[in-house]
Amino acid sequence: MSKDYEAQLEALQVQIVEIQAAGIEQGRKTLIIFEGRDAAGKDGAIKRLTENMAPRLTRVVALPKPTERESSQWYFQRYVAHLPAAGETVIFNRSWYNRAGVEPVMGFCTPQEHADFLRDVEDFERLLVHSGITIIKLWLDISREEQAQRLSERETDPIKRFKVSPMDKEAQARWDLYSKARDEMLAKTSFDFAPWTVIKTDKKKTARLNIIRHILHAVTQSPIKVDMPDKDVVLSAKAAKGKLNP
Repeated sequence: MSKDYEAQLEALQVQIVEIQAAGIEQGRKTLIIFEGRDAAGKDGAIKRLTENMAPRLTRVVALPKPTERESSQWYFQRYVAHLPAAGETVIFNRSWYNRAGVEPVMGFCTPQEHADFLRDVEDFERLLVHSGITIIKLWLDISREEQAQRLSERETDPIKRFKVSPMDKEAQARWDLYSKARDEMLAKTSFDFAPWTVIKTDKKKTARLNIIRHILHAVTQSPIKVDMPDKDVVLSAKAAKGKLNP
């Protein structure tokens, strides 16, 4: 698949450049949120998506653990400063949805804070959409077996040393809790104006191509010469119900 994959990827990246150029002229504001379990392929997908995009108008945001001061602020406050202005594309490699997954599973927030988030996020995202921001929310789904294999590879591959985290072991140990949190998040925070899209990622290269296809169709209303995503790989939150890795 390698040569075919590279050819398809290059063709899609050409389309990304063309559609972003049009979006810059139009003043389009695009926000793409990547969420998913550890090792689901967020970094790799983002790299292929952005490597030819306009560097001054494309930003990837991966915020560290909040400071003590940030922890005392309105929960969404530290994310607001990174939202896109006219012509910009901002990609969150994990986002405010930490409070719907990692934080409740690991005990980094209280049950009340989790409940408050699930209540408030709809209003927050509605304000963003009303301000002219297009929100694309992607959940990258991976099987337990594939995740275990990828996490194991991180430990032995020196090139991947910066991907190794103490949280890796917790990803497998708390698998069921993460599944429960994921299901609740998708059920309660997939809105008509900002829906979740689920990507099956056990096959990395297939997932990357389909992620880009989905984004291209999501950011423009104009007809484009790009195949629609594979329906077995890219699913709406509703269609994915019962098909997610347990």
